[in-house]
Parts: sequence; structure tokens; C-alpha cells
Amino acid sequence: MSKTMDIVMAGVISGIVAFTTSQIGIAGTVLGAVLGAMLYQVMSHYVREPLGRVKTQKVETRIVYAFPLILILIIEVIYVLSLLYLKPQQIFYFLEGLTGWNLFRAIGIGLLCMGIYPIIQPENIKRLYGYIILALGIIALLHGFIDIESPIIDIYSFIYYEFSMIISLIEIAALIFVIISIIKESVTIIREDDQNEG
Repeated sequence: MSKTMDIVMAGVISGIVAFTTSQIGIAGTVLGAVLGAMLYQVMSHYVREPLGRVKTQKVETRIVYAFPLILILIIEVIYVLSLLYLKPQQIFYFLEGLTGWNLFRAIGIGLLCMGIYPIIQPENIKRLYGYIILALGIIALLHGFIDIESPIIDIYSFIYYEFSMIISLIEIAALIFVIISIIKESVTIIREDDQNEG
């Protein structure tokens, strides 16, 4: 039953990613990956037959959670490089154009959604990571709105214009910290499991 549910979930998640990509381009890919990861978590927790080994489920959860973070990290690196070099700038503007200039808004919303999961389900992913991801989501969402004319946005937009490189480097460092921590925890669980079997 577990393998059948995995196949069904993979199909549903692929459908979500394909649909959101077709509707809103690259931003849809990011949102679709985030929504797919969250849907997988909910389905594994409440619908799928529990796995025989809890540790295997914990590793799966961490891998699925880390995947959209890696995608967002790549986009952030392209953004930083676009501030320095012409070629990455063309790539970044291409991605922004595909999303209707909503790339950072999509990333912000995705990170906010992802940040909630560890806070409400801390047994699989540490609550600390949820708080970090939530903070990054707020920063990305605020960045996404700096092109809008509004007195509220004028209060903070100059910070993004003056310190966009530093803010992005902090975001990249935080994403790398969370991704590496999740991967290290997964490797530790696998090693402990192998030692217990051996």
C-alpha cells in the first residue's frame, strides 16, 4: 500500500507543479514545488499507511522539505550574480519576465508556507528551521513589493535598494545553513539506522 500511495502522491505533486508552471511560469514552478512538498507532508502524515520504520519516514520528510529550498537557493545565487555580472543578469531578468515580475513575491509566499510546517510538526524538522524560513519568507516578500508605489513600502524600500547584495547574501547563508543541517540530520539518521541493523 505504501508504494502505491507514493506513486499516487508523485503523480499528484507532478500535476500541481505542471499546472502552476503553465499558469504563472517559473514562479509557478517554485510555488508548485512548495505546494507539492507540503501536500506530500500532509498526505504522508494523515493519509499514507505509516512506514514500518519511522526513521525512514523522517529521512523522506527532510529530503522533500529541502528540495524547494535548494531551488530557491539557486534563484537567490543567480540574483546575487546578476548584481555583479551581465550574463547572470540576463538570466535573472529572463526568470523575472517569465513570472510577470513577481519572482520574489512567489518565493516569499512559498517560504512562508514552508516555514509553517516545522512549527506545527516539529518532530520531523526542527522548529528553529521553520522560524528561519518564515523570516526569509517575510524578507523575500517585502523585496517582491519594492516596485509598488505606496507610502508603507517607501519606508523600507530604500534599505533594499542600498543593501540588496548584503540582504541576499544573508538569505543565501541562512538557506545554506538550513539545507546543510537537514541533510546532515538525514545522514546521521541513516548511519544510526545502519549501525542498529549491523
